[in-house]
Amino acid sequence: MYEDFHVTDKWTGEALHCVWKATMVAIATRHADATDIRFDVSGRVMWIAMPNIAWVQMKRETGYVITDYAAAQAAGRYLKTIIENGYDNGRELYTMTVEEVLTNVKAVVDEAGRTGNLPLLPVIDNNVRPEDYAGHLPGEPA
Repeated sequence: MYEDFHVTDKWTGEALHCVWKATMVAIATRHADATDIRFDVSGRVMWIAMPNIAWVQMKRETGYVITDYAAAQAAGRYLKTIIENGYDNGRELYTMTVEEVLTNVKAVVDEAGRTGNLPLLPVIDNNVRPEDYAGHLPGEPA
């Protein structure tokens, strides 16, 4: 879905390859009340910041939690959308609103059918399917 996708920049027409790289709670790194999702966009680092209050709001409104997988997919969907709509490609960090987080999480879960159908993370290697390693790391006994 949105952990590894291609998109065309609206203004330049450049074909971009976006790959999820990391999910980090930004309290420690930026002293921000956010979760940062890192993508590699054709060799350039791009961060999508998701306010942590969105996790609380989602639980209040729906009774469901935002999983790591859902957060990464929602951030990727948001990144794809802003690129298609003409984002400012000079920026390294984009901050989503709570509403944008909730909308994008709902959209990716609806697209997948349920959270259990979301792709597993991390993308360990392009030649390895992460679901083959669910619950253990490569090199560890299965």
